[in-house]
Amino acid sequence: MVSTETSPPPPESPAPPAWDDALLRNPHAVADKRSRVQRMFAAIAPSYDLNNRLHSLWMDQHWRRKAVEVAQLAAADRVVDVACGTGDLTLKFAARRCLRTLEDHWPPPRPAQLVGIDFTYEMLPLARRKTDQVGEETAGGNPAARLWPGIVQFINGDAQALPLPDACCDVVSIAFGIRNVADPAAAIAEFHRVLRPGGRLIILEFSLPTNAALRGLYNFYFRKVLPRTATLISGDKTGAYKYLPESVNTFIGREQMAGMMQAAGFSRVEQFPLTFGVCVCYRGVKTD
Repeated sequence: MVSTETSPPPPESPAPPAWDDALLRNPHAVADKRSRVQRMFAAIAPSYDLNNRLHSLWMDQHWRRKAVEVAQLAAADRVVDVACGTGDLTLKFAARRCLRTLEDHWPPPRPAQLVGIDFTYEMLPLARRKTDQVGEETAGGNPAARLWPGIVQFINGDAQALPLPDACCDVVSIAFGIRNVADPAAAIAEFHRVLRPGGRLIILEFSLPTNAALRGLYNFYFRKVLPRTATLISGDKTGAYKYLPESVNTFIGREQMAGMMQAAGFSRVEQFPLTFGVCVCYRGVKTD
């Protein structure tokens, strides 16, 4: 008699980390950076907000408010927030849009819809859930609440090939995402394409303090403390929080970023350093 029993399949080997020490010498030069970044963010999505708040000492929300302020949003402006993640900046733009609509019009018309776009699909359900929660929290007698339903649309898309027509929006923003793009210059050119004349590009990105002593303290925290605590909180095995400090330290500098924006066709490029230069908000205007 022949036995029909089969041996259980061998256990699958754990997936290798997205980032190791060799790749982190310059993560921006890695050929498949695009797929590694996507895998990394998919893994850390559930704990993304907690780690952002905790490890920026809640300053990340202040930086996003500054980005909205710098955008000089008008009530009728159409906004596209690229690399929107869980929607923090998108929702700040939405809240500002509702307030501007109430300030400028009575009775207020339906404000133009905002679009949040992220390359990592796993971020989008979290962004939609947060949007619904904010809508519920503002419903109690707040006149802006009637403007909230449907104000934000979240879609999956690539910063280098936005699923949008030419000259369709007035503001394009990207917060802490431009250094994660495989080709930042191509992405900035794409942002220029979708903006109308007079439209503003807002880039919020980490930087390094120019003061040597502050930079040393910052990098000690950034390279020695944050990777351990953030990995402990997230349970991450992709190397995401080793990638974070090295992606900042090896990324282009402030003047190079401004030059890249100018090369793409943006004028009146400005820099707004925040919190001792840990973060910089860039603003450029499409003039043609």
